[in-house]
Amino acid sequence: MIDPRGQETLTGSAQAEIFQILRTEPPRTRSELATLTGLARSTVAARVDALLRAQLLRPVADAASTGGRPSRLFTFDGTNRGVLGVDIGATHAHIGISDLEGTLLEDTEVSLAVSEGPEVVLGWAIDEGKRLLKKHSVGAYLQAVGVGLPGPVEHATGRPVNPPIMPGWDRFDVPGFLGDAFGVPILVDNDVNVLALGERNDHWPGVDDMLFIKVATGIGAGVIAGGRIHRGAQGVAGDIGHVYVPNAGDPQCRCGSTGCLEALAAGPALAAALRAKGHELEGAHDVAAAVNRGDLDAVQAVREAGRMIGQVLISCISLINPAVVVLGGPLARAGDHLLAGAREVVYTRSTPLATAGLQIVHSRGNDSAAVSGASSMAIQHALSIDSIEDLLARERAS
Repeated sequence: MIDPRGQETLTGSAQAEIFQILRTEPPRTRSELATLTGLARSTVAARVDALLRAQLLRPVADAASTGGRPSRLFTFDGTNRGVLGVDIGATHAHIGISDLEGTLLEDTEVSLAVSEGPEVVLGWAIDEGKRLLKKHSVGAYLQAVGVGLPGPVEHATGRPVNPPIMPGWDRFDVPGFLGDAFGVPILVDNDVNVLALGERNDHWPGVDDMLFIKVATGIGAGVIAGGRIHRGAQGVAGDIGHVYVPNAGDPQCRCGSTGCLEALAAGPALAAALRAKGHELEGAHDVAAAVNRGDLDAVQAVREAGRMIGQVLISCISLINPAVVVLGGPLARAGDHLLAGAREVVYTRSTPLATAGLQIVHSRGNDSAAVSGASSMAIQHALSIDSIEDLLARERAS
């Protein structure tokens, strides 16, 4: 269908704007949408009808009458379609089903080592995902699946690349494996980016520039710039664990280099340093437990780790100028010691303008934060202009 003025077809950019207006703004009438987009009322009416048939809109009320029949108001309805969010950790797998408004309907988690391999771990996600879909959905409910993995991911392909704690996963076709099972787009990213999305969407929705730092077995950052995850050319933006820390010794890092932040301040490095002092500790969770027991050596080690992280953050803050830096992971949850160490260095060494409004805080996320982030990644894709156009085309063809 062509607009009478010859400006837009039914799938033109202004038509796509109708859905985005109704998704992000208060309810509107057809007449208001025509005014906002500059489209003919007949074109707007056709678009609204198509979105209603696709169950992406719902009428909410009648507008105030100005003397004739009151106009109907419409708004976004994300309750009829949804996504799956999958969080794969070193020793666990977690999956949840959410509608397109981001409401988590149900989730389930199991202790499952990522070293079991992709077929086993992703096979569990497929079985549980289908169970959740059977319980909570009708018809073509599923629009996309988001997946977070505990290792580097080549964003263009969704394949893990040389992941150090994921034997058997290197270059495995995660999108293809899950896509064959679910028949929808599969979005894959590393766990830190997924956590950053979850943290921002759930707790800092008004913040467009943020760093999320996860301190656990490794150290990584999720970079949100302009309200979106910044991945860089190859998807490795935020890999701060392998930034060299001067004047801190040159311990061997698992990447093959020496003196990396991760080799100095991550959980295994701190546990090794404390074992040298007679403590029987193995990793980040053991170190965090020691801190929570009040062990002085552990407290001092975590505080110093915070200072080393702060040294790296100085450069990050100057380059990115975030409004918020969030520290997450087991070491960040062990009191305020890691946070205090990072703040001490950043607020002392960074420029006053960069730190004038800067907040450095603990993560507010709970155990479902990664599932929330993975779901958010899938929802963003499902509600993109291209995805909505594809959905409407399928609806017209059916």
